[in-house]
Amino acid sequence: MPERNNWQLGRDMTYPYDAPLPQKQVAYVFDINKCIDCQTCSVACKNAWTSGKGEEYAFWNNVETKPYGGYPIGWDLKLMEKAELAKWKDGKLESKTIFEDRSPLESPLGHMPDTMDYSAPNLGEDELSQAVGQGEHFNGLHPMWMFYLARICNHCTLPACVAACPRQAVYKRDEDGIVLIDQERCRGYQECVKACPYKKAFYNLISRTSEKCIGCYPRVEQGEVALCVESCIGKIRLHGFLSTQEEPRADNPLDYLVKIKKVALPLYPQFGTSPNVYYIPPVHVPNAFLEQMFGPSVLQAKAMYQSLKDDKQMLGAMMLFGANIRIIDKFKVEGDEVIGWDAKGTEVARVPFTEPTYVREHYDAKHKVYRHNTT
Repeated sequence: MPERNNWQLGRDMTYPYDAPLPQKQVAYVFDINKCIDCQTCSVACKNAWTSGKGEEYAFWNNVETKPYGGYPIGWDLKLMEKAELAKWKDGKLESKTIFEDRSPLESPLGHMPDTMDYSAPNLGEDELSQAVGQGEHFNGLHPMWMFYLARICNHCTLPACVAACPRQAVYKRDEDGIVLIDQERCRGYQECVKACPYKKAFYNLISRTSEKCIGCYPRVEQGEVALCVESCIGKIRLHGFLSTQEEPRADNPLDYLVKIKKVALPLYPQFGTSPNVYYIPPVHVPNAFLEQMFGPSVLQAKAMYQSLKDDKQMLGAMMLFGANIRIIDKFKVEGDEVIGWDAKGTEVARVPFTEPTYVREHYDAKHKVYRHNTT
């Protein structure tokens, strides 16, 4: 099979198709530290894209609680039990990906979820790593932990769904790297469901075809962020593009956070699909647990995040999360503000580092009334 470079692994790897990179690659950064599990993203996505017959169980966007949650149940654990244990050395993956040591006629290593695996979208929600003993919450910090993991299709650079489909119904768009399923070519073989390590392809029992997150491409084509990004109350999401035809740009917020500073990390990079949803790891979770999810750079990423106040450029990029419904292509820190521009060069965001405070006089002379604080 052809050799493809996977920068997330620090090496080349085998992949069934040899194709050039897209003109640009759609990507997202999720700040796990800010997620409150409000599920607004899930509701927005569900209402817009999967409210039809046969899609009742399909959550293109879901938020699960780690360490015990997952939708479908055990989606990551079941694959890790089958796959080789991830081994990293000096930032390079030494173990095999889901594509390697497979014959050209074999699909990527994967598993098919059982029907009941989709029965509990909120399994394990808000459950801690272990029980808090009586009175322990009075002692301040304790070693018990949990965190919320928001998940959508990763629109991978080397998608397992594309590699597995015998009908070539799954394809990656050249203009933006979004991965889609051609509903006319699909015959419902479900090889994409089995192969996707993140289980973000869903089979529709009514249409008899597979469906997946479309990256809100009708909005992206108009220069707007995905619905899950726009609706996020906690402003944990940044949506944009990674450079593929040139060196990473320091004025591109996605390039800056993902490829230059590397404060945002891919989910299970050892699978080898080069996913394009990047996560800022939660600072309160043990490194050993996070490293199996986000790779060997967790410690450095957490340290950078905790020292944000000393890095104005990175803090500026972080301030653009949820700043506008337009996709921000370029940013610049000027004084105590960060400014963002879209691909057309139009200013779409100007965010101050410190929220301004306005103190109004108790007596309003213009309207001849007194102001009162009322509830």
